[in-house]
Amino acid sequence: MKKKIFFWARIIIIVYCLIGILIYYFQEKLIFHPEILAKNHQFNFPFAFKEVNIPYNEQSTINIVQFLPADSVVKGVVLYFHGNGQNISKYAPHAPLFTKNNYEVWMIDYPGYGKSTGELTEKTLYDWAMVFYKLARARFPKDKIILYGRSLGTGIASQLASVRDCKAVLLEAPYYSLASLAATKAPIYPVIQMMRYEFPTWKYLQEVTAPVIIFHGTNDELIPISQSKRLKPFLKKNDELIPVENAGHNNVMYYESYAKKLDSILQH
Repeated sequence: MKKKIFFWARIIIIVYCLIGILIYYFQEKLIFHPEILAKNHQFNFPFAFKEVNIPYNEQSTINIVQFLPADSVVKGVVLYFHGNGQNISKYAPHAPLFTKNNYEVWMIDYPGYGKSTGELTEKTLYDWAMVFYKLARARFPKDKIILYGRSLGTGIASQLASVRDCKAVLLEAPYYSLASLAATKAPIYPVIQMMRYEFPTWKYLQEVTAPVIIFHGTNDELIPISQSKRLKPFLKKNDELIPVENAGHNNVMYYESYAKKLDSILQH
């Protein structure tokens, strides 16, 4: 009996260790799900846009798509940091939510996403966000720039807002930190210590002086609304956490409470 217990205990330990090793070495595959596009790929969006490619260094190019309002009078620009899946093409349908209110909305693809090239690291994402912001500042004053982060992009938008001024910071389905979120997915492992990507949104929000509005679906299973609730102690007095009732992770934009609040922000 003791031999059987020892045998199965050893098997369980071996399996536990192997899974832990896989989580550590393949965490990029678990976190990032890019879809690469050819350099000569032609975007075909059903609304006005302009593509911009910025050489970052010898190995890297930043691909940005700027969606333009129909009206020639432009109120400002929304810098949109998208989620961890595919590329700009997936998020382009969100653009009319902003352009109908006479805001340009610029979307950036991360290294290895779409037509962007380069090494994907947390620092690179922050560095590229700064380039993105400086490009916007060349045309718009800081009080005409809104930072929008969705899912993975919420940590990037929060970090940028902690070091640069803007009109507002809008976060859709943020996490307390990427490491803490990962820990909830694999609670039997010391995931926080294993993660090479931290994205501590909670830390950055403490340095943000612009208004912060958080949208989060109450039925979000990928990033539970409990992650946003953990951020509440780091919000300022007039910042808001808006639960979008019954919304999941990918359909917040279709709910009236979200659309009305977004319109009210963009119309002021």
